[in-house]
Amino acid sequence: MQRKFLTLLATTAIVGVAGTAVAKDIPVGNLIDFTGNTAVVGKVYGQAKIDAMNYVNANGGVNGKLLDFETVDYSYVVPRAIATYKKWKGKVVAIQGWGTGDTEALISFVAKDKIPYFSASYSGHLVDPMGKGPKTKKAAPYNFIMGPSYSDGARALVQWAAEDWKKKGGKGKPKYIHMGDNHPYPNAPKEAAQEYAKELGFDVLNAIQYSLAPGDFKAQCLSLKESGANYAFLANTSGSNISLLKSCDTVGVDVQFMANIWGYDENVMKAAGKAADGVVWVMGAAKWGDGVPGMKTVEAVSKMSDPSGNTYRAVHYMRGVCSVFYMKEAMEWADKNGGITGPNIKKGFYKQANWTPKGLEGVCPAATWTPDDHRGFNKVFIYQGHVKGDTAAGSVGELMGNGTIGMSKVGESVIPRKPEWLGW
Repeated sequence: MQRKFLTLLATTAIVGVAGTAVAKDIPVGNLIDFTGNTAVVGKVYGQAKIDAMNYVNANGGVNGKLLDFETVDYSYVVPRAIATYKKWKGKVVAIQGWGTGDTEALISFVAKDKIPYFSASYSGHLVDPMGKGPKTKKAAPYNFIMGPSYSDGARALVQWAAEDWKKKGGKGKPKYIHMGDNHPYPNAPKEAAQEYAKELGFDVLNAIQYSLAPGDFKAQCLSLKESGANYAFLANTSGSNISLLKSCDTVGVDVQFMANIWGYDENVMKAAGKAADGVVWVMGAAKWGDGVPGMKTVEAVSKMSDPSGNTYRAVHYMRGVCSVFYMKEAMEWADKNGGITGPNIKKGFYKQANWTPKGLEGVCPAATWTPDDHRGFNKVFIYQGHVKGDTAAGSVGELMGNGTIGMSKVGESVIPRKPEWLGW
């Protein structure tokens, strides 16, 4: 029997839809943002998690046990996430989370309560389980991130920029600038990337602040233009970046934009048009339609909310699916080794190295978590977006299909798990 239900918070209107639920099987909390400042990407990733958990339940569950998951749209508001967590405490054995501000705020809570927290925030502050890193703020033994940390992603982009400068025959020191809101998420990789840029010979300029909420950013773009920057790292999510790219195109900014893993995708290319052409960003998994074995599973997962199979899924969808399937396999191990409890699920993440979930080969990058290092992914894939025509006519899927928009791999970096980089 399947049933769907709405979850409400006193401080929010609608909250989201949860899927198949059989009481007292495996209770899981699922935080999403469908209505807040990160909803442009949150809707894609959140739907992927819902679809993936419904798919797991429709295909035998976890060793026959179903995921009893509750989905809450907290609108990217930290106090709402904390209130939701307090409601879930003592009831769920794992949480599929979302944002940086809320995930970092809950580090000590989930550690004390021994609830594995699979975050869609890839903040470097979440990867030091023992608290040994020289710049670690808090030990995070129960936090797992489902991609390269924001810091490692930014370091990979800095590496790419250094090589790109050489290939272009650049003279003197290239200039690097960080752009983003004064918020835990865009600030997470700021210091790490700036220090690494200096190490690689960049002249690091003063950061420029722009809001996570979309707006008119011509003033910031004029400041960027006057700075003479060669490479600008966009640390906000894609909704804000659409506005930024449009504004900078209007004032004639000539800079190589780079974006974090949530800062660019197919929807940015459609919405920003030619202003989005050439942006380089971090990719965390295969893209929709790639000819890899695991894409068949992703397509089947997608049909949980789109039975027609016609909906195009942006790049973040694949990572949402991967997050759920890693959790599922850790739960399967736990079930056979003492039961599906928080501590046992946590142990399940340490039992394999270079690990890709079954059925998702080629989609999810290989992961290795250890008890003293939760930097599960240190390989970073770098892609560049291409906009070759008018994006106003046609859906994202149609534009990708006819080549009006597209993406190509331009680099790959393996970021060493240096002890001094652990936790920031």
